[in-house]
Amino acid sequence: MPSCWFVSEDDCHKPIQLPHQQTVSLGRGPETKIKDQKCSRNQVELRADCNRGFISVKQLGTNPTSVDHVVVGKGNQVPLKPGQKLYMVNQLYPYTVRFTEDTSVTGSAGEKSKPAKRPHQRDSTEDKNEESPARKMSTPSHTEQESNRAKTTPAKAEPAGHWSQGLKVSMQDPKMQVYKDEKVVVIKDKYPKARHHWLVLPWDSISSLKALRPEHCELLKHMHKVGDRMIQQCPDNQKLRFRLGYHAIPSMSHIHLHVISQDFDSPCLKNKKHWNSFTTDYFVDSQDIIAMLERDGKVSVKEGTGELLKLPLRCHICHKEQATIPKLKDHLKVHLSS
Repeated sequence: MPSCWFVSEDDCHKPIQLPHQQTVSLGRGPETKIKDQKCSRNQVELRADCNRGFISVKQLGTNPTSVDHVVVGKGNQVPLKPGQKLYMVNQLYPYTVRFTEDTSVTGSAGEKSKPAKRPHQRDSTEDKNEESPARKMSTPSHTEQESNRAKTTPAKAEPAGHWSQGLKVSMQDPKMQVYKDEKVVVIKDKYPKARHHWLVLPWDSISSLKALRPEHCELLKHMHKVGDRMIQQCPDNQKLRFRLGYHAIPSMSHIHLHVISQDFDSPCLKNKKHWNSFTTDYFVDSQDIIAMLERDGKVSVKEGTGELLKLPLRCHICHKEQATIPKLKDHLKVHLSS
């Protein structure tokens, strides 16, 4: 029988053997070397089917686990097949599954036997899989997107009630909509981080920036144009500065363009993560995303981008460091009054 191995794409540790039809819980801890507090100690539950060549992945943690950038959802279970990537939490810490012929003797259920060859070594087959539609999600249309999703996700893998799917619920709610046309809808952010904070969402199902392809360029330009229209219609557009952009690693599934005023005068802006997600390179300008997509045919997120959320609190205008969010907000009032 083949042996199943859970392989860190970052090569942070040796591959972890998953015994046939036995559940193994993984997350933050010494086995994975993950220290990120956003990752639960029991983030996922894995169960290998060595005969059929896949593992079942169940999300246990609160923050999102993803397969090929599609959020699993807490309590949901999806298959992970060779050639696909599992992101342990917040689209970080990528893993693949590898099945190898095992000629060694496996001990007790909890023991891991050493394979003759390290399964994390890449081969030409995996390189081909990296370019496959299922791996890259290079799907231009809504119909094809749903078809590919069905291959990796059971019908109830992304329940509308899960918090990461909240945008898909809000964009269908007429009470939330402030503008819509045949391509996009605009809603107010439920937890605005500034006086004016809108989200522009396409009707087409696009999970994340990494799912964008060249054929989406015109759609992104239209989203930017609609965002500009929202700014022009805002009564404060002469007094406040605005930015249009995307979070490099969004927590919510379904791509969305933020249109946000730069006053950051909002009770919903409560912590360092909120602040740094809009005032560091974690927030990527809309025009830069469009230019990257036109130039490279895809959007790439730099390694370590998630660490930007941990940077000290600095004023986005004068760059003076502040000790706490309340002190930062008091400091911002000086700029707003000048």
